[in-house]
Amino acid sequence: MQNSLFFLAALIYLVCAVLPAQQRTAIAAGTLLAWLVHGGALWTDMVVPGSLRLGFAVILSATLWISVAAYWLENRNFSLDSLRVLVLPSAAVAVVLPALFPGSLVPLQDKPVLYGWHIAIAIMAYSSLTLAAFHAVLMAVQEASLHTRPGGRLGWFAAMVERLPALLTMERLLFRMIGFGFALLTLTVLSGIVFSEELFGQAMRWDHKTIFTLLSWLLFGLLLAGRHWRGWRGKTALSFTLSGFATLLLAYVGSRFVLEVVLHRGLA
Repeated sequence: MQNSLFFLAALIYLVCAVLPAQQRTAIAAGTLLAWLVHGGALWTDMVVPGSLRLGFAVILSATLWISVAAYWLENRNFSLDSLRVLVLPSAAVAVVLPALFPGSLVPLQDKPVLYGWHIAIAIMAYSSLTLAAFHAVLMAVQEASLHTRPGGRLGWFAAMVERLPALLTMERLLFRMIGFGFALLTLTVLSGIVFSEELFGQAMRWDHKTIFTLLSWLLFGLLLAGRHWRGWRGKTALSFTLSGFATLLLAYVGSRFVLEVVLHRGLA
C-alpha cells in the first residue's frame, strides 16, 4: 500500500512540475496534495514500533519532503516558480527510492532518548541546505543571463529565471537559508558528539560520515564568516554553497549508498 502511495506522490509531483506557470492555484494545490501523500507514506515506512527505518533512500526522501514544504511556503511570499522545475522532479525521484532501497530497521531500545530528535534535526539541516543549493543554481543561471548579449538565448529555463526577484533579493534569501541550515547542522554535529559519547564511549567516530559532515560545516561556516567580514557574494558565495552541499550529500547519503547498494551492508 505505502509503495503505491510513493508512486502516486511521484506522479503528482511530475504533473505539477510540467504545468504552465499561469496555473498557480492548480500547482499549489497539487504540490500540497503530493506533499501530504509523500509524508504519509514516508511516516508509515520510517516509523515502526520500537524502531526507525533508516538508509540513504529514506533520508533522501525525507530531505526532499521538507524541501518541497519550504519551496511551497517561500513561493507564496516570493515569485520563485523556477524552483519548481528543480525541486519537484527531484522530489519525484526521491519519493520512490524507499520502495526500491528500503534500508534497515534500527532498534531504539539501546539508543538515547533524544536519538530521534538528532535524526530529525539532521534531516532538517539537509533539507535547508538542499533548498539553498537549488536556489544557488537559479542564481547562477540568473547571473549568467545578465551577461548574455541582447538577443542571446539561454533556453526555456533561463526564460523562467527572468521572472525571479532581483538578484540582490535572491542573495538575501540564499543567505537566510544557509544561516538557518548552518544552525541546524551545528546542532546536528553537537548532538552527534553527545550520542557518540554515550553509544561508543568516544566523542567522535572518524568515519566518512563524520569527516564529510565536518568539512561541509566548515565550508558553510567559512562562507557565512566571509559574508559577514569580507562581504562575499556572487560567484564566491555560489561556489561555496554548492561545494558545501556536495560535501554534505557525501556525508550520509553518499556513504550509505555505497554501503547499502554497492557493498550490500546494513546500518551499523
